[in-house]
Amino acid sequence: MRIRRRPIAVIYDLDGVLLDTEPFYTQVTQEIVGRFGKTFDWSVKSQMIGRPSLEAARHLVAALELPITPEQYLGERTRRLEELFKASPAMRGAESFTRALAERRVPQAVATSSERRLFELKTLAHSHWFAVFHSIVTGDDPRVLAGKPAPDIFLRAAADLGVAAVDCLVFEDAPVGVTAARSAGMQVIALPDPAMDREPYREADLVVASFDELTPIDLGIF
Repeated sequence: MRIRRRPIAVIYDLDGVLLDTEPFYTQVTQEIVGRFGKTFDWSVKSQMIGRPSLEAARHLVAALELPITPEQYLGERTRRLEELFKASPAMRGAESFTRALAERRVPQAVATSSERRLFELKTLAHSHWFAVFHSIVTGDDPRVLAGKPAPDIFLRAAADLGVAAVDCLVFEDAPVGVTAARSAGMQVIALPDPAMDREPYREADLVVASFDELTPIDLGIF
């Protein structure tokens, strides 16, 4: 299992890639929409993951015809999520993989659609681990003009690392993130949720179930 080119730098999405926070979003969103007799399933969630918060909220409200505004949904969701994020667990194999690259002096960055405040809550229990990342770019960074599937956030992370886009490898769990990485001219490895259809990930160079399936050698890094 190898990618086409050895990367100089590696960029990661956060939710569903480094931290197992996606179940929190599903739980809280179902709590909200359930009050209106609606069901938040993968047909809706698959079109939301990876997108900026407001854009995803607009899709949810329209798709389920909710009698609330996207802003009302986000306000209620955020208050509940803040309680859960402080205990965000790591994705299987993520910490050991990123530390192995850090030992090999590979520049690494996080590029997440999450706002900075939520990022800090999610990583509260992982401060020592996240010290291995040279750059953190969040969705509310004023230098990021458009969210995924636009390539802006990945290009910003590459610039922060001082590495050309073509020399970067991205890890993503969302189809829009795969598209964003491709639009940036980067290689991409997808780690989709088991419930997701694999067809939207056809642009990825590799599709794996977890970091446990990979070693630095698979990236050409020794």
